[in-house]
Amino acid sequence: MAKFDIIAATGCPTGIAHTFMAKEALEKAAAERGLTIKVETHGQVGVENELTKSEIAGAKAVVVAADKDVQAERFAGKPMVSVGVSKALSVEAAGKLIDRALAAKGDDTVAAAADVEDEVEEKESIGHIIYKHLMNGVSHMLVFVVAGGVLTAVSFLWGITSFDSTASDYNSFAAMLKIIGGIAMNLMVPVLSAYIAESIGKRPALVPGFVAGMIAIQGLPVNAETGMIDAGGAGVGFGFLGGIVGGFLAGYVILLLEKVFAGLPKNLDGLKAIFLYPLFSTAIVGLVMLGISGPMAAINTAMMDFLKGLSASGAVVLGLAIGCMCAFDMGGPVNKAAYVTGTAMLTEALAAGVGTDTYNFGTNFMAAVSAACIVPPLITTFAVVVGKKYFSQEDHDAGVVNLILGCTHITEGAIPFMTKNIWPVMPIMMLGSSIASILTIMFNVHDPAPHGGFLVLPVVENGPLWVLAILIGAVVGGILFVAFKKYDFEKNQKAAPVAKPVEAPKAEAADFVKVENVFVAEDFASRDEALSFVSNQAVKAGIASDADAVMNAFLAREAEGTTGMMEGFAIPHAKSDAITEAAVIVVKDESGVTGWDTMDGAPVNVAIALLIPGAQAGTTHLKILSKVAEALMDEDFRATVKGSTDAAKIAKTINARLV
Repeated sequence: MAKFDIIAATGCPTGIAHTFMAKEALEKAAAERGLTIKVETHGQVGVENELTKSEIAGAKAVVVAADKDVQAERFAGKPMVSVGVSKALSVEAAGKLIDRALAAKGDDTVAAAADVEDEVEEKESIGHIIYKHLMNGVSHMLVFVVAGGVLTAVSFLWGITSFDSTASDYNSFAAMLKIIGGIAMNLMVPVLSAYIAESIGKRPALVPGFVAGMIAIQGLPVNAETGMIDAGGAGVGFGFLGGIVGGFLAGYVILLLEKVFAGLPKNLDGLKAIFLYPLFSTAIVGLVMLGISGPMAAINTAMMDFLKGLSASGAVVLGLAIGCMCAFDMGGPVNKAAYVTGTAMLTEALAAGVGTDTYNFGTNFMAAVSAACIVPPLITTFAVVVGKKYFSQEDHDAGVVNLILGCTHITEGAIPFMTKNIWPVMPIMMLGSSIASILTIMFNVHDPAPHGGFLVLPVVENGPLWVLAILIGAVVGGILFVAFKKYDFEKNQKAAPVAKPVEAPKAEAADFVKVENVFVAEDFASRDEALSFVSNQAVKAGIASDADAVMNAFLAREAEGTTGMMEGFAIPHAKSDAITEAAVIVVKDESGVTGWDTMDGAPVNVAIALLIPGAQAGTTHLKILSKVAEALMDEDFRATVKGSTDAAKIAKTINARLV
């Protein structure tokens, strides 16, 4: 059975983009550090690449980057970092998480190098715990909303009253589609409530969670004639807000009951699971939910009235609010709040029926939300096509892919572009989304489907105008994005040395590591002495102009996290304008350099030092680093470099892996 240095679990509410972006970032960050990793994903299709008990037991540390329940209790006792999935979307951020997870094993010197600003997250914050439980419910709910909403919307293709057997446009197949879609939509709140509860109290919480959700959509039944509580009467539901409250209530009631029944004999565990937990939790949660139905219904009505009040203030106010929320974090908590609100409004709209004010407002609101979610990735597509010279090839390829993601209502593809330059890219995205939302409201577009992007165009009322609104938002945002990238590109061009333009990196050359830069019989008292030696040799070899600047660059990198790997290897790297050409210097100390933190605690015998000019930090640096990290995973490579005292042989071995 294979063993891994790091194991990880990723998951986002929708399980579409963030989950797999975090997986890729963690894998790349681990490779840079010469570590093996296995990442388990909790996506919309379920758990993939599932971790086994032996893999968990054999791992050195755990990274959980998830906004939903990933059964983190499996990792109890392991050094672990648990954060939201958005904290692991870039290689740099993922690398910091890995460093912190390894630091959690109790090595004080390593812990001191961990990122200080994230120190409080070693213990999962209450806010993230609550958000994770909520998003576990949302992730399970969304598929019901999408399936039910789209089927209901498709039924309208035969006519807006085609489900009504007394209408002239009646169609039996359309009626069946609407029945199926309606059932799926009605399950939205109970599923939301049940899986919030399940995230907190595990499987026993499902029963009270579902009951709480059903009460949330039915309310407290009252007899119209007597005004008294009556099982045969009618109540006023309090929607998805009630489902959220009921889910948390059910989950924590189960935790309370576990404490209450903890003193019962072990042989009664079966009785607790099948009888005591469901009976008492359902009774307690049901009574509380019925008791708060009045206030909750009032709160739900007030929220809907507030949103309608925004609409009454004009399309600009409502559209601006929707656009800014959807583009603020592109799939994060704020975006999800807007989207879930939209689906709640749509649910009420479909229940009210075509032609009603509730239907018109809810479907118009949903159209605005969908437009705002579609725009950000399309902005990146426009920008990389029109301003191709200002983007890297990697960004260009990602922007082209975003055309597909955007057209299918997947906002997350724009995240990598925003994380590189939050200012001004985030405001640009928010502006583009807001323009699309405002125009969608003004054009009186109605979308009865909660997801699908342009795939649901056949059921969108005023669909061509909706597409126009989205394109206008994408083009305006795209033009601004290109303008920013042009400015940034020209600024960097002016800052670059004119006399010596950056040439193709020498990492591809066969003699990248020169024999004279391999030192095989050194004796260093400490890590800093070894790095100082490399810095001075770099100046002597004409690789750098200032040894102190190079040394400071080495130390700055070490402060971010040790470059000590495993089995006696280290890959220190310095990026500085004082370095005139990319190079590698190798030093060997047979007795081992003490005080250099490594992943396995062993002293460093071989340091493969990378020296990179500042202008090549994002290109040559990453190429060489990734190739060296990959080489260190090869047992033959490690044995040859570590066992040889022949500088020429060592240089040749390393050069062969850098080609």
